[in-house]
Amino acid sequence: MVDKFENLIGMNIHEYQGKSLLKGFGVAIQEGIVADTPEEAVEAAKKLNADTGTEWFVLKAQIHAGGRGKGTVTETGSHGVVLAKGLDKVADIAKGILGGHLVTAQTSAEGKLVSKVLIAQDVYYPGEAETEEFYMSVLMNRETGRNIIMYSPEGGMDIEAVAEKTPHLIFKEEIDPTVGLQGFQARRVAFNLGLSGMAFKQMTKFVFALYAAYEGTDASMFEINPVLKTSDNNIIAVDSKVNIDDSALYRHKDIAAMHDPTEDNPIELEAAEAGLNYVDLDGNVGCMVNGAGLAMATMDIIKLSGGEPANFLDVGGTADAERVEKAFRMILKDPNVKAILVNIFGGIVRCDRVAQGVVDAYKNIGDIPVPIIVRLQGTNAEEAKKLIDESGLEVHSAVLLKEAAQKVSEVLA
Repeated sequence: MVDKFENLIGMNIHEYQGKSLLKGFGVAIQEGIVADTPEEAVEAAKKLNADTGTEWFVLKAQIHAGGRGKGTVTETGSHGVVLAKGLDKVADIAKGILGGHLVTAQTSAEGKLVSKVLIAQDVYYPGEAETEEFYMSVLMNRETGRNIIMYSPEGGMDIEAVAEKTPHLIFKEEIDPTVGLQGFQARRVAFNLGLSGMAFKQMTKFVFALYAAYEGTDASMFEINPVLKTSDNNIIAVDSKVNIDDSALYRHKDIAAMHDPTEDNPIELEAAEAGLNYVDLDGNVGCMVNGAGLAMATMDIIKLSGGEPANFLDVGGTADAERVEKAFRMILKDPNVKAILVNIFGGIVRCDRVAQGVVDAYKNIGDIPVPIIVRLQGTNAEEAKKLIDESGLEVHSAVLLKEAAQKVSEVLA
């Protein structure tokens, strides 16, 4: 439900970690224990049986991607979420998940390595009432600068299809920051979800606790899909997708410690170590810019030119030859890149120095298999263009944004 770029500056955590945060704020959750091996999974199931009485167990691969239930572990054919109908089934199911690569709609074709599995209680037990699945998230409405609770009576794995085909089933509750979440708003959520009686009361409590968790952890997003009404009318979080604002992590050392470096994009890690701001995207045109605002404008230019941005890469105000070369090498690691657009404004740094950096980097790297468009504007821009044009390299120079856009279109044609 939330666009990839929405989470640019946040830290994602695993489902089991998100649930632990929720539980700390009084949110009712599907209880579970994380395991690293099949043997640990069996022990976790035994403990869950003793603590909750559950006799069936749900094994969930722990990766930073949605769609795990429909995803497939390439090595075994197992799904990422599997029901074990008895303690004797747990070990074999765990073996089919752990150590494999889970491919979902939100991963690459190679999938993500599964190193942990959550053993959770079965909460779809029979009872007097039917179970129901809802969708709920808390995040910032960037148009109004206010937090919103977004929810739907049609929760589950296909919430994206609900948003596309039946948008009237997506509700939003906007929170006034001067007064916070109000009781009538929590009750309206329960009402719009069609609840009554005990389930209605439980949902209002759930909404307040979820919002408290969102605010108390300085989160960018809490997404629960599904929120389950059990057969005995309790409301619990069966899943959790949590993103924490990076800028607030200094206030939450315990949450910062939840960071799992194995889930990070290796190129993004390399960029961070080099002091570059890099975010991997899914397009075909690599971007190298200085400044976040110019980066966003550059990405717009690429889309208007018929391409898609392959990355967000900000080299900062000191775009010297070394940084430019590192940036080129990172962009070229993406096999989907068909062209590179360098868009630098020479304010702090002179354009001719950047141009020399591009020329030096090109020569050091050697054969660059994709066309490069360099647009330099600002101090000494004309000198920079001349330097690029006379370098003898396969580099297209531009001064105006329109000119750069046109060259992107030409090289992609």
